[in-house]
Amino acid sequence: MALKKVSSLRSTLVPRATMAVTSAALLTAALVSGCSSSSSGGSNAIGENLTGRGPITYVEGKDTTETGAVKQLIDRWNTSHPDEKVTFKEQSSDANQQYDDLTQHMQAKASDYDVVALDVPWTAEFAAKGWIQPLKDSFALDTSTLLSPPVASATYNGTLYAAPRNTNGGLLFYRKDLSPEPPKTWAEMIASCPKAKEAGIGCYAGQLAPYEGLTVNAAEVINAFGGSFVGPDGKTPTVNTPQAKQGLQTLVDAYKNDDMPKEALSFKEPESQNAFVSGKLMFMRGWPSSFGDAGSDASAVKDKFGVAPLPGKDGIGASTLGGYNAAISAFSKNKATALDFLRYLISEDAQHIVAQGGLPSVRASVYDDPALIAKMPYLPALKDSIASAVPRPVTPFYPAVSKAIQTNAFAALQGSMTVDAAIAGMQKGIETAGS
Repeated sequence: MALKKVSSLRSTLVPRATMAVTSAALLTAALVSGCSSSSSGGSNAIGENLTGRGPITYVEGKDTTETGAVKQLIDRWNTSHPDEKVTFKEQSSDANQQYDDLTQHMQAKASDYDVVALDVPWTAEFAAKGWIQPLKDSFALDTSTLLSPPVASATYNGTLYAAPRNTNGGLLFYRKDLSPEPPKTWAEMIASCPKAKEAGIGCYAGQLAPYEGLTVNAAEVINAFGGSFVGPDGKTPTVNTPQAKQGLQTLVDAYKNDDMPKEALSFKEPESQNAFVSGKLMFMRGWPSSFGDAGSDASAVKDKFGVAPLPGKDGIGASTLGGYNAAISAFSKNKATALDFLRYLISEDAQHIVAQGGLPSVRASVYDDPALIAKMPYLPALKDSIASAVPRPVTPFYPAVSKAIQTNAFAALQGSMTVDAAIAGMQKGIETAGS
């Protein structure tokens, strides 16, 4: 069991959108530029160069996988496509810089970026602006072998716009010595909290500081209780419902009743992971990247913890998805080659390369590979988590929507706003996100 090797991949397993949407520059750019494809000049380009073939460029953030997964993917493609070779344009490892680079090229209608890797929340924005090619009609992709939530994350307004390239999902890390079986529901988990108090540790924590992580944590519990945020058009707010209120109330009550440590409102990924690894938590909501550190020799919980899907209202919960979607630029000159490259990226062979690099695959079959399970024992739980996952709100105004969720959820957790008022605030923030 290569625990240290898995641990070294943690920077790639945490969804890069977690970093991206915290940027003020990103928020400003998204709001100023709007979502009209006609205003961005991409609509005409969508109908051009559909049969173009030749060399293409694939653009993605820095490949930090231990196996060099992106280079492997491209080398494999280039060996069998000598006349349609792919060049890898490696961007910065900083997600804000990746976003800025992509938007500058798209606004300039530049043809030198053929296939671009998008953090999942960016996909709707790029689609709405007419910057990426809709994958329908002669450009349709067969997604029948893929997990459906990643496909949903690449879909905007009923149309697929990208190929899910890799995904990610939240997991419940739990202390097997205190809870031999993982709780399947929030009620079961909270009912176990007296055992944590007897042991002198906190019961549960996630990522509740006022940043993108809180958007994820609040969305997961709201979605688990049947709530949602936007309609299929990506614009109409849908959060002001009894289901959403019940979900947020569950999270708020857990904090108010001391089933979470008081410092949990300052936790981002490192703080929550450190609390669990040092033996100070019974349950933690985390990403697969925490598995290696929890199982390392330095961990206070080594051999004492397990992983399971997140709890929900009546069973498995609703993890928020991370990962990358690969899209064809509307301004590419060789779209036929780019389409074939997308088909290759979701193939069985390519997705095994992705998984061996430590990035969760979008194909269900990969999670059943015994060799991969031996290396990453959390895969069966992660498969269940992703199978029931919900994409982040699919909207061209994602930064503003995320801000509305996290700001109001944090106020409710602090006790400065009632749950009803917080949900109403989310509704209003989503309603005005595109203005």
